[in-house]
Amino acid sequence: MKNEKLKRLKKMKIAVLMGGTSAEREVSLSTGKAIIEALKRKGLKVISIDVDKDIAKKLLKEKINLAFIALHGRGGEDGTIQGLLELLGIPYTGSGVLASALALNKAQAKKVFKFHGLPVPKFQVLKKEDPAAKGEPRQRRGSRIQDLKFPLPLVIKPAREGSTIGISIIHNKRDIKKALEKAFRYDEEIIIEEYIEGKEVTVGIVGDEALPVIEIRPKDAFYTYEAKYIKGLTDFIIPARLSKRVYSQVQRIALTAYHALGCRHFARVDMIVNKKNKPYLLELNTIPGMTATSLLPQAAAKRGISFDNLVLKILEMAL
Repeated sequence: MKNEKLKRLKKMKIAVLMGGTSAEREVSLSTGKAIIEALKRKGLKVISIDVDKDIAKKLLKEKINLAFIALHGRGGEDGTIQGLLELLGIPYTGSGVLASALALNKAQAKKVFKFHGLPVPKFQVLKKEDPAAKGEPRQRRGSRIQDLKFPLPLVIKPAREGSTIGISIIHNKRDIKKALEKAFRYDEEIIIEEYIEGKEVTVGIVGDEALPVIEIRPKDAFYTYEAKYIKGLTDFIIPARLSKRVYSQVQRIALTAYHALGCRHFARVDMIVNKKNKPYLLELNTIPGMTATSLLPQAAAKRGISFDNLVLKILEMAL
């Protein structure tokens, strides 16, 4: 069966959609380049397409048969490119329109997770037009920082960004205003969330299988953008140092979150396990980084799946 799928793929013109216009453009270009190299090593006919406002024209001109989406953030991970490909009748990798849109909007994803009984940190959603965001005295109940039912420290972040872009951890009330301004530079809707201290872990999912859990140990106090992408700033421990019970629980939560949003093909689910060994679900990434050193490929390698075979497996699922 695998040989048959590979034969089919070798007859196709495959495009890797990469770049885009989001704040995660550079990460996407790295992901796309790694995917292209892997597919070429498998003997497939592959081209790269840098996604911009002319993407519909480019797709029609190239007459591609299959798209591997290597975009991160808005415009690529939010259901928009997926919707265009659906209209053009082009099969593609990764989650569909609705699951992509829900996952990228962390506020909506958290609501779905709560509905399914999954453990999420306490949170509040604040929109740019809300009085609290403007510093106005008259505010509807629940829209004020003062109305929060959880104490400092807080996490303030844009609702629709990844790679820790626009995020702040607040230990002092006087820093809240600056953190709000920072987050609102990236989105008109932000999340204010209780800070959970503990081990940061992540679970890669391929198909319907939860891969080995990775423990993330940044050498700084916080897993920043730089810590994610600059080699040597973070230690990754596979498998994560968790009890057998908690390890299984983390994988189960990840799969439940994946199915709750309606995801497909692959994803990565990020969590924090607090000092009492209780896992908290943070977010789900429908298009996680896909370089050879990214977290999902690291977990796949631990499972015995090489980077090239992982990329091919994802592409085969899009058939």
